[in-house]
Amino acid sequence: MAQVLEFKLPDLGEGLTEAEIVRWLVQVGDVVAVDQPVVEVETAKAMVDVPCPYAGVVTARFGEEGSELPVGAPLITVAVGAPPSDSEAAGSGNVLVGYGTSEAPARRRRVRPAQPPPANGTAAPGETAAPAESVARPVGTAAGHGPHGHGTGRDTAPADTGTRGDGPVPVISPLVRRLARENGLDLRELHGSGPEGLILRADVEYALRAAAVQARPAAPAPAQAPAAAPVAGRGETRTPLKGVRGAVADKLSRSRREIPDATCWVDADATELMRARTAMNAAGGPKVSLLALLARICTAALARFPELNATVDQEAREIVRFDHVHLGFAAQTERGLVVPVVRDAHARDAESLTAEFARLTESARTGALTPADLTGGTFTLNNYGVFGVDGSTPIINHPEAAMLGVGRIIPKPWVHEGELAVRQVVQLSLTFDHRVCDGGTAGGFLRYVADCVEQPAVLLRTL
Repeated sequence: MAQVLEFKLPDLGEGLTEAEIVRWLVQVGDVVAVDQPVVEVETAKAMVDVPCPYAGVVTARFGEEGSELPVGAPLITVAVGAPPSDSEAAGSGNVLVGYGTSEAPARRRRVRPAQPPPANGTAAPGETAAPAESVARPVGTAAGHGPHGHGTGRDTAPADTGTRGDGPVPVISPLVRRLARENGLDLRELHGSGPEGLILRADVEYALRAAAVQARPAAPAPAQAPAAAPVAGRGETRTPLKGVRGAVADKLSRSRREIPDATCWVDADATELMRARTAMNAAGGPKVSLLALLARICTAALARFPELNATVDQEAREIVRFDHVHLGFAAQTERGLVVPVVRDAHARDAESLTAEFARLTESARTGALTPADLTGGTFTLNNYGVFGVDGSTPIINHPEAAMLGVGRIIPKPWVHEGELAVRQVVQLSLTFDHRVCDGGTAGGFLRYVADCVEQPAVLLRTL
């Protein structure tokens, strides 16, 4: 006998409590394998696929694309072929967002209903009964009477049941029953449009709309209550602050509230750094990016000024310094600003940093970053020069203590060796948490970075 198992949105980790459904990867009636991705969701940190721990037939999906679900909310129900053993009931044990132990099958099979539902019976996108006859009906579920006045007598899909005056009320899911209960709707007065009179969400919504029309006054009341939520007026476009954009807004707002930041900046002659990079890439081997060289300079500067590689524990009123550098870098994507993190940047050379920057940038572009790729940073490098600007006073990436900003590198008049010359000049800025250090430390850090940019040989002391 088949058993229907409910798969809920798993714990996403990293403090995430909800996710938005971006795209369903399976339909009701599809056969799924263990660890097959069934839905693509967007959290506040990344876009990930959620794998299902059960193998069987999808009998229902919960939530439409674009809706948000909290952790622990039902995602799908799956009818497995036999009651699972203890190990099978636990699934694969690998239901972590973005991970699984097997690839999705190359082809999905759909179990089609033995008898199509009536032409006037349509289920809502998020609530559809399973058509497989192999799915057993729970005890207490009787065949109802459809809109044509008779039942088929065959087993129906698993359904939540209430009690009519003359027997059980077949309802497709507890969600539909709750919808009716919250709106004071008596299910015994409805005739379901699903197979064998099954009451679908569409039936409940139709009844609620009909009741609203009947209760609507002939003329509008003279005084209208204010709207519960703002409505876009003429010439306005309102965009919900959710997903990545919402997470960025919350984090930046918190940074501004909690961190007393200050910014210092300096112009530097980057001509020698650009020449050094050209010489490195001309020598053969993997190309080295300018961002990797700037990252290498950052880690060397943090070794000299560790006060900036820190965070503030407000509850304990302590400054926490780190003995490792997890270097974040700002990346603009179609989904908004993200800050991927290069782990142990202090232990990487220029080639390794270049490769890791390239991997994380591509993952950001495709929306494949995992929560682990976006958390745990201790210092951020912000190359806003790619936008064609010279300087900025960025907001610190909470809970870090500092951020180095790099503007565009452009030819400018510069006094070089006592003479006016055209040199490649860049503006560097450091925004720092004034609680972790004073201006002298921040200035010393920024001056060391500028010295390394102007004379890359200074880095030889730290190699």
